[in-house]
Amino acid sequence: METFEKVAIELFAYQYEHNTVYRSYCDLINTSPTEVNSLIEIPFLPIELFKTHRVSCSAKSEQIFESSGTGGPVSQHHLKSLKTYEESFRSGFTHFYGSPSNYHILALLPGYLERPNASLVYMCKDLIQHAKKEFSGFYLNQNEALHSALTALNEKKQKTLLIGVSFALLDFCEAFPLQLQNTTIMETGGMKGRRKELIREELHAKLQKGFGVKTIHSEYGMTELLSQAYSKGNGVFEPSPSMRVFIRDLRDPKHVRKTGSGGLNIIDLSNKDSCAFIATQDLGKCHRNGTFEVLGRFDASDVRGCSLMTA
Repeated sequence: METFEKVAIELFAYQYEHNTVYRSYCDLINTSPTEVNSLIEIPFLPIELFKTHRVSCSAKSEQIFESSGTGGPVSQHHLKSLKTYEESFRSGFTHFYGSPSNYHILALLPGYLERPNASLVYMCKDLIQHAKKEFSGFYLNQNEALHSALTALNEKKQKTLLIGVSFALLDFCEAFPLQLQNTTIMETGGMKGRRKELIREELHAKLQKGFGVKTIHSEYGMTELLSQAYSKGNGVFEPSPSMRVFIRDLRDPKHVRKTGSGGLNIIDLSNKDSCAFIATQDLGKCHRNGTFEVLGRFDASDVRGCSLMTA
């Protein structure tokens, strides 16, 4: 079985050859495949470039996923094949939670559901299709129906997953407090300007109280990635087998290490037709065992390195 590092270095060489945006960035920072012998030496493309450039190895796109926007340009992720995304999120979910057919999966995703090209909605729709059918589905402006569904599933002791955006989960559990025994609550982050931003500990404490559960799970993903990381409590994420997460120095983006605090860099081997090496706008901490935490986001959107590609 090929090692992650070997596959990643080979993928870097392929994307350097076939992704013109990524190659231009690598050339600007004077790094080519002949100079890369380890994961931390691979250049990580500033994620902001997905807003201004077509970051792809292919001229054809079966699907274009788009991020949410507040008036400015949005990120676009061009997928040559949806099958690649489906294989990635299905295997990642199964790795951490087992088959979706073991669950009733309910989704509370206002702000995402209204967007036709949201990758999170596509993932949840697919998982719901493979879940147990009773009560599974999206609940948009249907808090009473959601309350009835969760109550019925709890009384029947059915294994249930409720995945939702943070502000919607808070709104719901404040209006309909519950005491759930067989339900996993998974937040995907984001107040989206609907509520005051909370630190993770405060958010999870409110959700634990509102749903009557001991822990809150979290999903970490983004438009520009095809793989996800999951936390089963305390905000500590474990990446899917197709991912690795690193730390970059905030003053020197070429200085990348495996542990410590700084900007989060991600290798996503599922991004084989776009760019697998992403410098995110998230601040975080990486641990020796490969897990990581998300501590916040950069205040400035123009991170050093991105300005090289403004033309």
